Amino acid sequence: MFRKLQRTISILFFISILINSCSPSATPTSQLESTPNATLTPTVQTPTSTFTPTPQSTSTPVSYGPDLINFPENINPLTGQPVADSSLLKIPAMLVSISNFPATARPQAGLSFAPYVFQFSITQGDDRFLTVFYGETPYPEVPVLGGCEVRQGAFVKIGIILGNWVWLDANGDGIQDPGEEGIGGICVNLYDASGNPIQQTTTDSNGYYGFNVQSGEDYTIEFVRPNGMEFTQPNVGNDSHDSDADPSTGKTKLIHITGDDLSWDAGLNVSPNAATPTGTLTPLPDASIGPVRSGRLLYKYIAHFFTDSGLIYAFASPEVLAKIPMCYCVVHDVEGGGNMLDLQRFKTITLDNQKKSDLNLNYTSNLYTDQPPAGGIPASQLNVFYANLNQSGWTYDPLYQSWLRSTDTSDPNSAGVLHLDTDRLNNRQLHFENVIIVMADTDVVEPTNLDIHLDPGNTGYAFLFRDGLMYKIKWSTLAGDYEKQTGFERPIKFINSDGSPAPLKPGHTWVIIVTPFSYFAEQQTGVYLVRYIPPQGEAR
Repeated sequence: MFRKLQRTISILFFISILINSCSPSATPTSQLESTPNATLTPTVQTPTSTFTPTPQSTSTPVSYGPDLINFPENINPLTGQPVADSSLLKIPAMLVSISNFPATARPQAGLSFAPYVFQFSITQGDDRFLTVFYGETPYPEVPVLGGCEVRQGAFVKIGIILGNWVWLDANGDGIQDPGEEGIGGICVNLYDASGNPIQQTTTDSNGYYGFNVQSGEDYTIEFVRPNGMEFTQPNVGNDSHDSDADPSTGKTKLIHITGDDLSWDAGLNVSPNAATPTGTLTPLPDASIGPVRSGRLLYKYIAHFFTDSGLIYAFASPEVLAKIPMCYCVVHDVEGGGNMLDLQRFKTITLDNQKKSDLNLNYTSNLYTDQPPAGGIPASQLNVFYANLNQSGWTYDPLYQSWLRSTDTSDPNSAGVLHLDTDRLNNRQLHFENVIIVMADTDVVEPTNLDIHLDPGNTGYAFLFRDGLMYKIKWSTLAGDYEKQTGFERPIKFINSDGSPAPLKPGHTWVIIVTPFSYFAEQQTGVYLVRYIPPQGEAR
């Protein structure tokens, strides 16, 4: 089932008629785990074809924020990236409490669609996620795949890398548009200057591929076209956002290497002559997000970050329920991770909440820049320890230029053994451009009930991980001019020690909240550990 059809099905699926009340590898790259099932056999002894691409421009580095005047209408202020449908930015954010325990709750559904995810302790070694959905609607997907095995895991860089992305050009315009996704399992071959095959790899679940290469050498990349698909038109615009493959051969021009080059992409679309699929189609994943679990005191602060937002959870203890807002309560009547929230229901709740909004949304507060700021310390891995049977990690992938998430299974026999985390809605690897550790004062209201102070007027230490670098920064909920003039809050701010904005990378952000006295250190070069230390009186 191809992406364009899926998106159409998704849109139809979300139409609602119910209204509910809601209150405010040089040798070789493929040492990674997979190997293409195609055999590399050179068909020509020359590295180029008659394909002669025209010179192209490249992207100008972007900078958006931190205030509303610095965000164009089509840029999501929570990501610094363009959205597929700018009208979605007029719909207030929806916040959903998502379980991480027991391990059967994993992989969760919907995390990859959330611009922000907040992770925090709920005592006894467990943690929970509060996801923020804004500017993009979650939907189930069976990704289009190529003819080879889908590569797994982070790319291991050894020297200089050459590569980038293969995507499904759903509208056939030759440009990488917002909302168009990568294609996994595409066979990718590398040839030297004489046309000899030297490496092979495949794309991963998000469409990324790469090779370790030598400076000063010349190479040609070949993308192997899957049956039923065609290469899109090449070189139609900005070289950072178009296709570079010759439609007749799947090969690029001869590439001269002087340094890392992540600009070589290939777009594919469904061939108009493709045969009609027969047999049993792979069914779509369950159209829901979650599992949804109980509300926590922290939610009253985060909900206020996002004006008119809706908050969804599965009930809460009486003392918590009296203090946090509610948009919709999911019944918690199953053992384990919790009930799932049907996406049609989610859409209905969202639209009803929009009717109650004054539409004067201002979710700006942070600065987004393509270029990493000066002063970063190299970082390749962040390990997160809430408890012996609650560990996760973030590995920097130089192809994504973002962080891949991994998690454990809560199995006592394999404590600390992590595996790649995915989104249940699409089975794609989870990756976030920014991972931020926030150290916040925490009061113990009851042994199993914490009050984590992200309330207005506070600030504290934080650590930002972006672009394979770590930065010592601060977080702030102090009121600025906007807050003082309007009385409305804005999202948590990330700032430098001098009060200037700490630039985030355009993309999604995962916030890990720990106590101020939690352990944070570099264990070995580029490898960091944050270990949650509970406050006195917290249940363990």
